[in-house]
Amino acid sequence: MSRKVAFITGASRGIGKACAIELAEAGYDIAVTARTVKEGEAREHSSTIAESDTSPLPGSLESTTEICEAKGVRAISVAADLLEPESLGAAVTTVLERWGRIDVVIHNGRYIGPGHMDRFLDTPIELLRKQMEGNFFAQLIINKLVLPAMIKQGSGTIINITSSAGFADPNSAAGDGGWGMGYGTSKGAVQRIAGILKAELADKGIRFFNLQPGLIVTERMIQDMGKFGFSSKGTGPEVPAKVVRWLCTDPEADDFNGKTIEGQAFCHERNLMPGWEGPTFGKVAMAYDLSGYNLDQLVKAAHAKQQSEA
Repeated sequence: MSRKVAFITGASRGIGKACAIELAEAGYDIAVTARTVKEGEAREHSSTIAESDTSPLPGSLESTTEICEAKGVRAISVAADLLEPESLGAAVTTVLERWGRIDVVIHNGRYIGPGHMDRFLDTPIELLRKQMEGNFFAQLIINKLVLPAMIKQGSGTIINITSSAGFADPNSAAGDGGWGMGYGTSKGAVQRIAGILKAELADKGIRFFNLQPGLIVTERMIQDMGKFGFSSKGTGPEVPAKVVRWLCTDPEADDFNGKTIEGQAFCHERNLMPGWEGPTFGKVAMAYDLSGYNLDQLVKAAHAKQQSEA
């Protein structure tokens, strides 16, 4: 029997790359997609309309596949842009034709570009549409392509890397430590996918999870986000990647089908990364049944707890 196959978006760096490495270590063949194929490529990654930034970011699909192949599995890169549906179709089709299956999809990629850190009155509607296209519709397009194959094989796992921005209000405005309208609303839309598809397809052997990673320090966070009020110190992408591996490999994960998992708290409480001291914020709940909790109140309670312990 051939090894299981994981398809991971936004895997040239950050959480996507860490997930690819973790699943390769777990024995999955790895297909990764993103815009950056080779190290040093110039891609637009400014978060604001005020300026353009095409300076190279660390990471590439080539470097991710090299690391995965060194783990003893097969790995391929299939470049795609979340704003170009044809490229997404080509990427999924390439993997299915070459390897005959996709067992896991990690929706980690998102829109990178102007409008992310701009305030609402400064943000053109077209940029809000692009964020919804890249952060929400691209996931639906990929799901439409992979779900028939998963239904046919009787199993599959789809994990959405979400954000608290999708269910909680920022403490500050965009540019001062908060986030823009496009990011919050598109992540809010993504938040609804898992529960709806679980209701429709759980009886087909397919599982759907939301993984809320919390603030994760990635290459782009370090290079780009300090000027918008975000710290470059904190939890690394290996933490949510450990949770992804657990969701894909542990039978107990079935109990969390359709739910949102708080990645940092979950990783720490289950000791998925021995020696890690755990998050300094976010120990509110390990998993949310979205119909049973007021998530905004939970986040506010966590802030209040953190301040009282300071």
